[in-house]
Amino acid sequence: MEFFELKPVEDARAQFLTASARAALAAETVALPEALGRVTAAPITSPADLPPFPRTSVDGYAVKAADTFGASEGLPAYLKVTAEILMGQAPAMPLSAGEAQRISTGGALPDGADAVVMVEYTEALTEDEIGITRPVSPGENVMHKGEDARAGAVLLPAGHQVRAQELALLQSAGILRVDVIARPTVAIISTGDELVEPEAAPGPGQIRESNAAALTALVRRDGGIPTYLGKAADTEDAIHSLLREGMSYDVILISGGSSVGTRDLTSKMIAELGEPGILVHGVKLKPGKPTILAVAGASRRPVIGLPGHPVSAQVVYGLFVTPLLRMLQGLSAEPDFKPSVRARLTKNVPSAPGRTDCVRVRLRREGGEVWAEPVHGKSGLISTLVKADGLITIPSSKEGLLAGDWVDVEVLA
Repeated sequence: MEFFELKPVEDARAQFLTASARAALAAETVALPEALGRVTAAPITSPADLPPFPRTSVDGYAVKAADTFGASEGLPAYLKVTAEILMGQAPAMPLSAGEAQRISTGGALPDGADAVVMVEYTEALTEDEIGITRPVSPGENVMHKGEDARAGAVLLPAGHQVRAQELALLQSAGILRVDVIARPTVAIISTGDELVEPEAAPGPGQIRESNAAALTALVRRDGGIPTYLGKAADTEDAIHSLLREGMSYDVILISGGSSVGTRDLTSKMIAELGEPGILVHGVKLKPGKPTILAVAGASRRPVIGLPGHPVSAQVVYGLFVTPLLRMLQGLSAEPDFKPSVRARLTKNVPSAPGRTDCVRVRLRREGGEVWAEPVHGKSGLISTLVKADGLITIPSSKEGLLAGDWVDVEVLA
């Protein structure tokens, strides 16, 4: 397989994601706690009004707001205390004009009450009489029936990623099982005669395999189910066997063997998986130039050949695999917002025109500003990623950045 023409990152990503596009994976039903981070497969509606009755949001006294108008510290409004509303119980009696009832946060308002006076703005005169020193308006300090949601209202739309706050909303509605998009399954393969498994002692010229650990963690972070199929030796049969096994998964990630050389067989074996085959072999990216992007066979299985160097592999993963996994779960390829930090560069960072550069940086705060210090090192040095807090991207249209320039640092998770 000859090396294809290097493609700009933006073109390569657009071509690959378009070719990989398909309907989101099938839906499955999970228990509510398991829905965290998952994507809703259909709209979820409220079975009842939330809250189901008017409640107070403060400790104080349920009142008719009109009874407090004009109240002040110098001229309090005097009200008779007729009852105390116990938590978890319905009020024992309605409220009449000139009356107040003690109530705690979350308690149900009695019929006739339309506001709650905070206890801080009352003064006890006798056991059954208080003075109101500050007026309230109708609805003040009250959570109205159905204010969170009306019965039948959409609590979460389809395609919504569930967070902790959504879990609380659904549980408050009594929804304990949720239909979500299935998690994409991802096969992870490593290649290289120089690699040994982590538990083995490397011999001369050997190193422990490390990409699988990082890729497994990244796939889990992005909502996928990773499976490490193992390490393939640098032979056609070994690579072909694991790639064929990977075809039963939704996505295949294979690291190593993507550059041009007589011993690099990955591209040849990927091409043999079926049409349309390899779309991109090489991108204008540093680090990560020898990337393979393919869609294989009738099932149109996305296959990503990642560089063997750990830094390159993780940079390429973020550019191509993360958006793919999002799409398979019914999300947009790119989130509306990414965690980032605005910082100033500590030194010049050169970049070749026409190439996208992803630069590792360490963040520090000094003089009231945040500074980004480039972390230099070869793409085979994992420690440079460990030292980095984030990445800055220099687009292909720029010839580097200057010390003092403001940059957006994508925070590494």
